[in-house]
Amino acid sequence: MGKKKIGLWVGVGIILLISIYLGSTYNSLMKKEEQVKLKWAEVESTYQRRLSLIPNLVSVVKGMSGFEAETLVEVITAREKAASGFSVTDVTGENVEAVTRLQDSLATAANRAIAVVENYPTLRGTEAYAGLQTQLEGTERRIKIARKDFNEAVASYNVAVRSSTTGLVARLFGFKPKEGFKADVGADTAVEVKFKND
Repeated sequence: MGKKKIGLWVGVGIILLISIYLGSTYNSLMKKEEQVKLKWAEVESTYQRRLSLIPNLVSVVKGMSGFEAETLVEVITAREKAASGFSVTDVTGENVEAVTRLQDSLATAANRAIAVVENYPTLRGTEAYAGLQTQLEGTERRIKIARKDFNEAVASYNVAVRSSTTGLVARLFGFKPKEGFKADVGADTAVEVKFKND
């Protein structure tokens, strides 16, 4: 076997190794990116659950005589805006931020309605309100978990995109770092629907 043939086989071997490395690294990055999308879908699912429960809150308090109508209008308007922010397919920092703002506005409006309900002990004591309270509290726990899981998936993806071993492949194939949920300045957590006994 001549030197040319050995050189050819070494070259083919190197190309093969580089191809395997590129392919496996690309697949790993794709899996991490898909995990981010999956976790985002879970966040949206929990937000959808919140959106579905808010009309029940409005219905429970609507019939109460003397209840502040503008509070209900505010809740309905915030829900409509939050619903318009759904189906974000591109999980970018701006999209996550926009959906978060809309959901925080909805939670704030719902909290105002709940604060007013606290002035109506007969309404607070109804079975419908108690059941709704349980469902909303469970939903808020799910939202926290889904957001945490999403942030963990984003962190894992970002480590892969920025690391020295996979970063070159990430740049080569256009994988960019992603942003997760961030607390507003001065806030420890996102706004959530809360009841007085929390």
